[in-house]
Amino acid sequence: MFRRRFLPLPANSHTVALASLVAFGTQVVFALLMLRLFSPQAVGEFSLLSQIGFFWMTLALAQAPLSLLANAGVPAHQALRDAWRSSLQRGVWLLPVAALAVWLSGLATLSALVWVLLLALSQMAWTLAQSFTLRAGTRAQQAAVRVLPPLTAALAALAGAWVQASGPTLVASAVLGYTVGAVWLLPAWWPAQVVAPRDTFTPSGEWQPASDPRSTRLRFAHTLADALLATSVVVVWQRLYGAQDTGWLTALLRVLGFVPALVHMAWAQVVLAQGEPHSSARPASRTAWMMGLGAAACVAALSWVCALALDWGWLDARWSGVLAYVLPVALWQAGACVLAAFSHRPFQTQAAVRYSWACLALTGVQAVVLWWPVLFSSSLDATQHITAFAGVSGVGLLALSLWLARLR
Repeated sequence: MFRRRFLPLPANSHTVALASLVAFGTQVVFALLMLRLFSPQAVGEFSLLSQIGFFWMTLALAQAPLSLLANAGVPAHQALRDAWRSSLQRGVWLLPVAALAVWLSGLATLSALVWVLLLALSQMAWTLAQSFTLRAGTRAQQAAVRVLPPLTAALAALAGAWVQASGPTLVASAVLGYTVGAVWLLPAWWPAQVVAPRDTFTPSGEWQPASDPRSTRLRFAHTLADALLATSVVVVWQRLYGAQDTGWLTALLRVLGFVPALVHMAWAQVVLAQGEPHSSARPASRTAWMMGLGAAACVAALSWVCALALDWGWLDARWSGVLAYVLPVALWQAGACVLAAFSHRPFQTQAAVRYSWACLALTGVQAVVLWWPVLFSSSLDATQHITAFAGVSGVGLLALSLWLARLR
């Protein structure tokens, strides 16, 4: 009763949220299998190849999955095919960058590059398939496309370890999982089989369907800025404070960062995929505020659990340094939760171009705060640095959220 009266979520949100939670749990199991059953060298090579492939894939997509959801006036199968072709073209242009990264890594260049390309292409297809099923798939398909790929990868890795297979078992398992997810792209090439409620919706009155009018260059710049900032956080922390502090920060970000990602997948993307007016499209939507603040409360609860785990000795004493990062990172991710709850608004209010420029401006401010101690030899310690960076990030994200809430 409370949910129906005060938090009117789209029905698909529950399916996507549950499937995302199951998929996240499966990925945790996959990570544990890596540490338990494979050598540090195998895990290190896999992590390096997957990171290069992920970076290549992210830039090649240039937010194409989000545009696929936002462009309400384009049929789902056509939007998917256009997104796939343009992403492949950008991927070809970025191939020298991927090759350079592989060469700098010191791995066997040709074989490593082949695996990076397979990882990037299959993951790109899986990412687009998740958006496509939101527009043109059933609830069962929306759940399966999220759960089956990581489950397949985990089972393949377990089987490879069981039979003591030689070769890049982890990389091959990941490619197999992503390929399973890519299967959901096939209906886009047979549009007669696709039933997309979004494509048959007829707007009425003054309501305008969501759209993404941003140019490819702007979307690419937005994606590149986000990717570079995320990479810079790790690089700067490793350079200034060493591997141990970097491990504390990245581990906490991995745990707490899942919450805003879940809000974006299970709320904002679902609202966009509906392609029709929803309560969240009203200025200062109460539902969106409740989603964002509720997710921020979940971040606070997870942070409290982390602190308790350290205080009660559930974690190794070597993790005690993570306490200095808990509060600032929690405030940063709480702001990310609120912004994720309103991230569909720019496309519903024809403000996507202004939104990307605002995000680029915020990323510039974050980069200045992040790189300040490196460029100017500041004496900030790790605690002061993360407090400043997370504080600027949290305030900036909240300011963007307030602006999006006021859009009409």
